[in-house]
Amino acid sequence: MNCSVGIIGFGRMAQALILPLIEKGKLKPEDLFAVVGSQESVLDLHGKLPEGLRLVDSQAHNASEVWLAPLQLLAVKPQQLDMVAASSGRTSLDRLSEKPILISLLAGVRLDRLEQLFPHHLCVRAIPNTPALVGEGLTGFSWSKKVNVKQRRHVKEFFSEISELFDIPESQMDAFLALASSGPAYIALIAEALADGAVAAGLPRSLAIGIAYRTISGTTSLLREKKLHPGQLKDMVASPGGTTIAGIRKLEQAGLRSALIEAIVATAQRSSQMS
Repeated sequence: MNCSVGIIGFGRMAQALILPLIEKGKLKPEDLFAVVGSQESVLDLHGKLPEGLRLVDSQAHNASEVWLAPLQLLAVKPQQLDMVAASSGRTSLDRLSEKPILISLLAGVRLDRLEQLFPHHLCVRAIPNTPALVGEGLTGFSWSKKVNVKQRRHVKEFFSEISELFDIPESQMDAFLALASSGPAYIALIAEALADGAVAAGLPRSLAIGIAYRTISGTTSLLREKKLHPGQLKDMVASPGGTTIAGIRKLEQAGLRSALIEAIVATAQRSSQMS
């Protein structure tokens, strides 16, 4: 069985990367081979994935073929890593002309451990985020020293259609994860709270949530395209004695700014602890 991309674990993050690439025509389903942990997972994903994408459970007779793909996406749960690495070690890679590239999406698993567990692979850490589903993702990379420039370019081509790319020193990957990967959850929480406030003030729910989404997307576009510091935009909106500064005062009293800072720091610390 030949495939250009092997997928080990096919949860939400792997789907957020793979499915948009299929939709854009950058990957063909028949060139993909995915292995998941159980037959139940196969049945759960059946019908949700494009026709032609091969999906088997880890006990299938041909599951080991995933380790022969030249590009492999590792997207299992961290607690499954040792078991998965053991299964890769049982596959003979002698028939390959060069070492396959293993792209790990696992939070908190560092390159030195990946290289120890997968000595016959070239290892890369990638931290993507869920906006990749709509082509607006961010992905940070940390590279094994064994990965050459040509191989790095090949990996980046895989992600470039769906995300903006960053080379991140591994010492900064926990902070990158906290902001880029966990950040969408915090923004979603803010959007929900803004809509709840508008409902409390009298707007219908359906209108409030739509306006909250559009306000956030429009504000980020303005900040980015006009290259404004967030403080500049805040001062543009908050006129003396006006409505906005009254709301900002309440946010400061509630500690919103401090809460967001601490959320990012706590997330980064948790990622570091997982290593």
